[in-house]
Amino acid sequence: MPRLEEHCWRRSCTSRVESKNYYRENWVASKAEEMMSIITSVLSNVYGSLHSVQTANLIRRGLVLFTVGVFLALVLNLLQVQRNVTLFPEEVMATLFSSAWWIPPCCGTAAAVVGLLYPCIDSHLGEPHKFKREWASVMRCIAVFVGINHASAKLDFANNVQLSLTLAALSLGLWWTFDRSRSGFGLGIGTAFLATVITQLLVYNGVYQYTYPDFLYVRSWLPCIFFSGGVTAGNIGRQLAMGGVEKLHND
Repeated sequence: MPRLEEHCWRRSCTSRVESKNYYRENWVASKAEEMMSIITSVLSNVYGSLHSVQTANLIRRGLVLFTVGVFLALVLNLLQVQRNVTLFPEEVMATLFSSAWWIPPCCGTAAAVVGLLYPCIDSHLGEPHKFKREWASVMRCIAVFVGINHASAKLDFANNVQLSLTLAALSLGLWWTFDRSRSGFGLGIGTAFLATVITQLLVYNGVYQYTYPDFLYVRSWLPCIFFSGGVTAGNIGRQLAMGGVEKLHND
């Protein structure tokens, strides 16, 4: 009998220990699950706030680029019209800015797309652009771009070939001075090609015209203007992106 009682007592103690271990394991598992749910919730909230901040920063940069593009389009197109480089219908010339209403929004949209595309391509290629990353350099780049446009309307050469070669050299000089990146050069070429084709289609359909066209309904120096404009918009976009990243890190 004593042995039977001792055996029963041992089995009772063993079952109690196993029951305690079972409850302890369940408690640990529930706490671990609770902690994982809290961590997941925190990470999702952080990701959502970070995504909203990045979206707001993207919209802000796009609006700045759009505004700059609209302003430059109004000023530079007015210069071209005054020098009779481009000709619009008489009803357009009677408007406030002596320009078609669709030109500033189109140029602003193009500036926003190109300016936002430059830092995205830099990030995709893994080559962050850090050459002359300061607003003073960006402002000088804008001034040189305006000067190239001014030269296309003001300078008189014996023929368009000389003017085109001069503006091509100035445009390449702008890229070399303020950019020097392979992505910037490639995007500038792509911007010049696409914008020139669109302009040729507009002129072909009679929307407006150029005086003395010598390159498929347009002037041969027009791609140089678009190239330098793409590089300029890209520099503005890169600088805005760099400011947004620094602000994001500080927050």
